Amino acid sequence: MISKKDFIKINDYLWEIPKSFRSDMRVPARIYASEKLLEECFRDESIKQLINVATLPGIVKYSIAMPDIHEGYGFPIGGVAATKYPDGAISPGGVGFDINCGVRLLISNLNNQEIASQLDKLAEEIQKEVPSGLGKGREVKLSTEQINRILEGGAKYLVEKGYGEKEDAENCESYGKLEWAEANYVSEKAKNRGRNQVGTLGSGNHFLEIQKVDQIYNEEIAKEFGLFPNQVVIMIHTGSRGLGHQIATDYLREMVFVMQKYGIRLPDKELACVPFNTKEGERYFNAMCCGANFAWANRQMITFYVRKAWERIIGKEKLTLLYDVAHNIAKIEEHEINGQKMKLIVHRKGATRAFPPEHPELPDRYRKTGQPVIIPGSMGTASYVLVGEEKSKEAWYTVCHGAGRTMSRAKAIKTISGRNVVETLRQKGIIVKCYSFKGVAEEAPQAYKNVDEVVDTVHKAGLSQRVARLVPLAVIKGE
Repeated sequence: MISKKDFIKINDYLWEIPKSFRSDMRVPARIYASEKLLEECFRDESIKQLINVATLPGIVKYSIAMPDIHEGYGFPIGGVAATKYPDGAISPGGVGFDINCGVRLLISNLNNQEIASQLDKLAEEIQKEVPSGLGKGREVKLSTEQINRILEGGAKYLVEKGYGEKEDAENCESYGKLEWAEANYVSEKAKNRGRNQVGTLGSGNHFLEIQKVDQIYNEEIAKEFGLFPNQVVIMIHTGSRGLGHQIATDYLREMVFVMQKYGIRLPDKELACVPFNTKEGERYFNAMCCGANFAWANRQMITFYVRKAWERIIGKEKLTLLYDVAHNIAKIEEHEINGQKMKLIVHRKGATRAFPPEHPELPDRYRKTGQPVIIPGSMGTASYVLVGEEKSKEAWYTVCHGAGRTMSRAKAIKTISGRNVVETLRQKGIIVKCYSFKGVAEEAPQAYKNVDEVVDTVHKAGLSQRVARLVPLAVIKGE
């Protein structure tokens, strides 16, 4: 049984389980957490999963967890691991089933008082424009050729087709497109699941929120980002829908069987992996890139429909994209280890990239400030805009991705009334648009950690710096 006494305290916000803890660990396991958040981790299997990640072939330095850590499939959610490129492991469990589940933030030039009288209409119009829920899609089904173009072209392709502006692609992680995507490595079953889901919210914790800027922490960077007090912004949180889930399912099934061929033994089959530079590893990576591109395209198309709803209800005032970041992804990145630059395969599962100022992969707009980092809260609670800091290099330039669950969805449905949650939020002045109370119960605030504490931890650990706090005005719930 793992307990707090097994950890070495490095500082108030960083703890380590040494490599000597278990004979199969290749590297130590680290977690960024306050003492209180660390103690919350022992209620599930997430710490055990973090230790299991430390056994991956080719893993470098540490397996890492963020303060929003909770139990996932293979990797804990909030887990980060970098393996040597090109022969280190790549693991679908280190990306997750919802490939490139991520978040983007649209900003307006209006304050909340200027739209107050139209808020309910705006939320209703957005709900009409953006289908949501398990298996829900749009009426128009894309052809296989169209799906292939989206899989290989991502948000960038849709912008070129007129479903956005040039700045939308520029203000997106990897410019909304991973070049390694090859649509022929995505199964027909996966493509069919995605044919009508471009421009739709998923189920679970996915949502669309109309928010206002509640607090500014760094006025200079907020100004550079275009943020001001009481400003109306819109947050979109969704991923690759059924298509991404099917890609993960297809390749996990394959990897479980082929691991033996490469002499890989792991403590948990959910960590199934292969060396990156094998045909199975490269095929999965090419397909995973397609899933990531699909998710960026999905959020881009949602943006297109949100802008239509905004224009119809509010008028011509423009919504611009601050930034779009992925939460579930594996990428080939260059990092410095012992003074030398190395290419690594960085797995981020329920974790957000946070590049610092002057990082070469950032667009010109954010080269001076560092990358905007968008952290959604649980339903009805605060969300945050942070900025990447140089110190986060010790975590492969990564921070948390949200609040992190403390209660399973099944338990939440049994113990929480969705109707009561909606009424409580209504009393706080927050509008909720949903199709079922069950979905609301699953994502109730009490099923999650305190997002303020999670963000406080990454801020004080020096991984990122707080820029602004956002609070919800209206929630459009993915069912």
